[in-house]
Amino acid sequence: MGINHWPEGERPREKLLTLGAQTLSDAELLAIFLRVGVKGRSAVDLARDLLTRFGGLRPLLESDQSAFCQAHGLGEAKFAQLQATLELSRRHLAAQLARGNALTSPSLVRHYLRSQLRHLGHEEFAVLFLDTQHRIIRYEALFRGTLDSASVYPRDVAKRALELNAGAVILAHNHPSGVAEPSDADRRITERLSQALGLFDVRVLDHFVVGDADVISFAERGWL
Repeated sequence: MGINHWPEGERPREKLLTLGAQTLSDAELLAIFLRVGVKGRSAVDLARDLLTRFGGLRPLLESDQSAFCQAHGLGEAKFAQLQATLELSRRHLAAQLARGNALTSPSLVRHYLRSQLRHLGHEEFAVLFLDTQHRIIRYEALFRGTLDSASVYPRDVAKRALELNAGAVILAHNHPSGVAEPSDADRRITERLSQALGLFDVRVLDHFVVGDADVISFAERGWL
């Protein structure tokens, strides 16, 4: 039986409009994205099959194009639609962050950095450049690969801060291993950057390390 023949209160779209998106299961939300099922399977059935195949919603959302398009009921059009949806979510977070003071929105900063870095399969070092009122000027990924004290160049960060007329920065990088606990190299990088940027009166307000489940703040640890 197709979803259009279900009782109205059980249809994902109608349920969302009546009760809100937060009340839907992962399969129901995915079914709305899929819109239609396949022969013999409703969109909800297909969504459940996909969640089982990929091992959950997050692995599905973060799958590469090849793996995504090989799944029954998906394809390049759906992959493009999904990537656009994810990018809209990131830009929405960025727009929210840009409206206020970064220091007064620590949870929003965490959510934004997680959305930018958690899904990456490689290490990436990024900087949120802030004005003197701690409002966001720009987010930029500056270095990628295995990060240590020799591969992150303070002069490049300082040069970019001066070009953007930044008064402060928030540093961030991810651990693809999923473990967010900062390493000794992370602490050395932070110390070198704080010293270099301090010469130009640019403050390092925090350094976030993004893992699979956690985002650890150097400032909260008392390391800045």
